[in-house]
Amino acid sequence: MALQKIFRAVIMGPPGSGKGTVSARITKSFGLTHLSSGNILRAHINAKTEFGLLMKSSIDQGQLVPDDVISRLILSELKAIGQCSWLLDGFPRTVSQAEALDSAYIVNTVINLNVPFQTIKDRLTSRWTHLPSGRVYNTDFNPPKVPGLDDVTGEPLVQRDDDTPETVTRRLKAYETQTEPVLEYYRSKGVLETFSGTETNKIWPDVEALLYRKLSLINQKVA
Repeated sequence: MALQKIFRAVIMGPPGSGKGTVSARITKSFGLTHLSSGNILRAHINAKTEFGLLMKSSIDQGQLVPDDVISRLILSELKAIGQCSWLLDGFPRTVSQAEALDSAYIVNTVINLNVPFQTIKDRLTSRWTHLPSGRVYNTDFNPPKVPGLDDVTGEPLVQRDDDTPETVTRRLKAYETQTEPVLEYYRSKGVLETFSGTETNKIWPDVEALLYRKLSLINQKVA
C-alpha cells in the first residue's frame, strides 16, 4: 500500500526490541522514508561535517551530544527530504528533542515497542557477530551452522561489548530513565500507541493494522 497523503511517525523502543525489523516492514508495506538518527550521526561524523565535528567533540569528551545540536541536525535532514511521509527512528530521546520536532512537524503516530527487559537481555546476550561482514547470529533462533563460526567464511564470531549482560543491563536502565518522560509527553498528546509482546512476528500484525487504520482516516479527512 503506497501512501497517498503525508504521514509522519516515530518508532520507539529499547535496544533489542525489534525496532529495526518493524521499521523495515513499515517502510516496505507503507512506503515511508526511514530515517535512523544513529545512521545520520555516524554519516556526519565520518564525513566530518560541521554537525559531525560538534558531535565528535562531545563524544570524545565523554559528554552527551547537546539536545539543540541533535535537534538541528535531524530537522535539517527532514527538511532535506522534502514533503514526504517518514518514519523516524532513534529521535527524539528527550522531551526537549520532542518539542523541537513538534515545532516543525505534526507527528501523526508514535509507535512504542514494549518488550520485557528480560526478553531483550536474553535476545541480545545470545547475539554473536561476524565483524568483517556485519552478519549477526543468535544462538537461540538463528544459530550458525558451526557453533562460533561464520556460515560464509568460517571465521570466528565475537560477542560485541554492547551485547554483554552487564552492558545490556546498563543500556536498558539508561533507556528507561531517559525515554519514559518522552513516552509520557506523547501519551499526553494522544498519539502514543504501545505494542507489548516478546516476539516481533506477533507484534507486527497489530502495528500493521493500526497503520492501515490511521492512514485510511487521514485519507478520508483530506479527500
